[in-house]
Amino acid sequence: MRVVVDTNIIVSGYLGGSLEAIIIAWKSGKFTLVVSAAIINEYLAVLKRPKFKIERAELDDFSALLLDKAQFVIPLEEINAIPADSTDNKFLEAAIAGKASLIVSGDGHLLELETFRDIPIISARKFLEQLKND
Repeated sequence: MRVVVDTNIIVSGYLGGSLEAIIIAWKSGKFTLVVSAAIINEYLAVLKRPKFKIERAELDDFSALLLDKAQFVIPLEEINAIPADSTDNKFLEAAIAGKASLIVSGDGHLLELETFRDIPIISARKFLEQLKND
């Protein structure tokens, strides 16, 4: 299963709590994380925020994990399906370029779409349920 995961889910999972199960599932190969350069840049920019107090070595480990385990794609199409927050479109672009099975997000703009070009957009909770059932 090829999955695009929104930044808010990655950050929440990385910081611990119930969404950490998504990071663990990715690390153990239960799904392939599909990313683009724009998504990686956002992941790292958010994780570097001082409020999270993440050490440089931890960020380097996360970067290495992305290089090792994520599937990088180069979106060939610019999508403007979310005019209210154009930065969210990068997740749709990566999903199309990476032939993703689904998009996992906690972002209202993405979740409102429900699907994009036959790719379901689901919450982290629904994704965790799906991972349990697989």
